Amino acid sequence: MEKCVAENRFERVLLTGAAGGLGRVLRETLKPMARILRLSDVQPLGEAAEGEELQPCDLADRQAVDELVRGCDAIVHMGGVSVERPFEEILEANIKGIFHIYEAARRHGVRRVIFASSNHAVGFYPQAQTIDAAMPTRPDGYYGLSKMYGEGMASFYHDRYGIETLSIRIGSSFPEPRDRRMMHIWLSYRDLTELIRRGLFTPGIGHTIAFGLSDNKEPWWDNRLAAHLGYTPQDTSEAFRAQIDSLPMPAADDPTMVLQGGAFTAQGPFDPLDAPS
Repeated sequence: MEKCVAENRFERVLLTGAAGGLGRVLRETLKPMARILRLSDVQPLGEAAEGEELQPCDLADRQAVDELVRGCDAIVHMGGVSVERPFEEILEANIKGIFHIYEAARRHGVRRVIFASSNHAVGFYPQAQTIDAAMPTRPDGYYGLSKMYGEGMASFYHDRYGIETLSIRIGSSFPEPRDRRMMHIWLSYRDLTELIRRGLFTPGIGHTIAFGLSDNKEPWWDNRLAAHLGYTPQDTSEAFRAQIDSLPMPAADDPTMVLQGGAFTAQGPFDPLDAPS
């Protein structure tokens, strides 16, 4: 890899969305991977610790993103709207934002990106079906559409400009799973960090799509097409089986029991023209 100051270490890595739920975790766990971690968000980032640079940025501002990426050797792109919202909000942060990130990467010679995609890019697959990354996307909302778009950007910028990307279709990454659906798709913080590390330092990844999940029982996703990363999850949702089994059972037709995207598949529309007159 270019500009690595030591094995498995970059000079400067950009982490967008650093004030978000996963961003706050990665702010700590990514530090061994770079001499300097540049942190960005539209929300407050607090005080800079040793080895950190703080650079607030609106992803919808192309010039600001260009300056944000300047001097970075790799990008971990976690920024953007992380839930289902009206299209206009998704457009600014997620769709314009990912374009601005890749254009800045092209202009400044960044060769490696980690893109936080989502299980919601394939959320309309039934839970009874096991899928892999070669199967068509089935986004479950505007948020899922934006992640599908981001994966397309990653593919295009690799084919045209040689920028390599790991797109991680993150399942549910929280301290512990919250319901039965999450038991299948839970991703521990430790496993997320390791998957990002593999994406940053594995040579020749091109554009790889990997499903972000721990070693859970009865997974819905097959990661065989990302086997070259050598990712072996260390954690499992089974540690939380008893507490999840004690929760009330949802109705059989509840989206959280039927479709991989869960409740996202039933959210919206958000168009004000649909509101009662």
